[in-house]
Amino acid sequence: MELLSARVDSWTWAVRMYKTRSQATAACRAGHVRVNGERAKSAQSIKPGDEVRIRANGFDRVLVVSRIIVKRVGPSAAAECFVDNTPPPPPREEVALVPMRDRGAGRPTKRERREIEELRGH
Repeated sequence: MELLSARVDSWTWAVRMYKTRSQATAACRAGHVRVNGERAKSAQSIKPGDEVRIRANGFDRVLVVSRIIVKRVGPSAAAECFVDNTPPPPPREEVALVPMRDRGAGRPTKRERREIEELRGH
């Protein structure tokens, strides 16, 4: 029997986007999961054809639901439950490198702060 809908936190966990169900719920609560462009609460229902955006590591993963599951399955079976429309990551040169400060070096001086802002492009 094919399911017609499922909770978004349960589905993202079942297709292995999160290691635990509680991580999936916490991501929904923090606003890192969107369904069809809207912020999703963890109990929101999803159905085949919905677009789920998951914010992880500073980048969005764009998934289109193709099959509903609620039990966690292996990686190959999980990959069949969605279509990954995630754009390719930007090249390493484009990703701005944030200058690292030595631990315990304290607060940046005004001059260092201006240099950091200039590097970030603000």
